[in-house]
Amino acid sequence: MSGIIRRYRPFFNIDDSFPIVTLHEGNTPLIPAPAVAKATGVSGLEVHLKFEGLNPTGSFKDRGMTFAVSRAKHLGATHLICASTGNTSASAAAYGARASIETLIILPQGKVALGKLSQAVLYGAKIVEIEGNFDQALDMVRIIGQAPGVEIVNSINPYRIEGQKTGAFEVCDQLGGKAPDFHFIPVGNAGNITAYWRGYKEYQQAGKIPTLPKMFGYEAEGSAAIVRGHKIENPETFATAIRIGNPASWEPAVQAASESQGRIDSVTDDEIAAAYKLLAGAEGIFCEPASAASVAGLIKASRQGLVPENSVITCVLTGNGLKDPDSAIRLGEASKITLPPEAPKIADYLGLALS
Repeated sequence: MSGIIRRYRPFFNIDDSFPIVTLHEGNTPLIPAPAVAKATGVSGLEVHLKFEGLNPTGSFKDRGMTFAVSRAKHLGATHLICASTGNTSASAAAYGARASIETLIILPQGKVALGKLSQAVLYGAKIVEIEGNFDQALDMVRIIGQAPGVEIVNSINPYRIEGQKTGAFEVCDQLGGKAPDFHFIPVGNAGNITAYWRGYKEYQQAGKIPTLPKMFGYEAEGSAAIVRGHKIENPETFATAIRIGNPASWEPAVQAASESQGRIDSVTDDEIAAAYKLLAGAEGIFCEPASAASVAGLIKASRQGLVPENSVITCVLTGNGLKDPDSAIRLGEASKITLPPEAPKIADYLGLALS
């Protein structure tokens, strides 16, 4: 594939002179998930997982970044800048390197998973950690991003949302020219639920699909600003990618849920952890914790009686599990044991009989 801009060019308002900065993002798999369907307790569900962790830098952010950085190059930008909980920084730094534009990153100190931070470092970004949270980092970006030649590539950049809408196009193509009945998605800065809803609507307007899905977005309970109706000063969750207390796309996310007759709700860290382990242990899919909020949300909504039998469901898994190996090791610690290199003892522990 040649990347999402070339693949879906008719849905972007660009001309032939527009430079395309791509790492061949997109074309991620839509994976059937029978174990997740069974875990809901609802009969006849057809559940699919849109695994965005297989994008070039391991998250959905690449969809928006290819378009935002292409536009920055078109405008002659000398620097890219972003605040990040991790995935945006990795993606911005990669596409900045590809475009030969210096990338500046502002991070909340000690709040970014090392898998993501290591990417930004090796891609060559200039990184500043602040004594504060993501929302304060974004405040700094809004100010510094006004300097000449600097392009902000957070999701407040409308071109990020434009690129991310292609995830909805792919889901519909992969389902054979139809949208799912329900679309479940994690909510952090809320740009992704906004983008998917835009994509579904544009695909319907183009005659590509007959119906639209209900959009169900899920924040982490400790960072659930939209659900609580106010900014969270000190957001908390182990799902670092959605540890955001003042979502930049708050209003359009609420609009997406409302227009689609869906909802925005929250799930606890325990519910996220359970879904995270279910995906790995029963489906063989290793996503980062924040990704599992979509599946945790599906299970919660099913138990609330909100998901009818025989529905077609899509859950977006926003990032790769290798982004946050510390969480995997911490949650999986109980399954590991140290034994001497003696086959009988190892076999006995494993419940196997040696002849």
